[in-house]
Amino acid sequence: MRVGLISDTHGLMRPSVLAYLAGAEHIIHAGDIGGADILDALATLAPLTAVRGNNDHGPWADALPERITLELAGVRIHVLHDIAELDESVDAHAVICGHSHQPRAETVSGHLQINPGSAGRRRFKLPIAAGSLWIDGHGIRHEIHTFEPD
Repeated sequence: MRVGLISDTHGLMRPSVLAYLAGAEHIIHAGDIGGADILDALATLAPLTAVRGNNDHGPWADALPERITLELAGVRIHVLHDIAELDESVDAHAVICGHSHQPRAETVSGHLQINPGSAGRRRFKLPIAAGSLWIDGHGIRHEIHTFEPD
């Protein structure tokens, strides 16, 4: 199963990122979405799980949780916007976050933590990025993919 990972779009849905996420069986957005239109575009590709980021406001954002744990193909995935707010007692195989705009993946306290980076407006000299998580009988694999500005 391929899970598309995206964060920090801040109202900008790049065609190249949509093309990268096409074919995912599920998509996770880790907050700072920027508008319901972003969620609508992603939901046309695959079932979508999204959390509210610190810059998401209004009725559309109020309906989103601040954090959520879901299970996909037998793997528990915890999603929140800011990793600094992670409760260390969370029981998950993987944690997906955003906020920093810095793509990274590392194992911390026994679970994989992935920040797919920012797929929206470029911040400083940080790359434009999104990611994928593959879940299969061999475990979890991940990728962070960077994009040229559109």
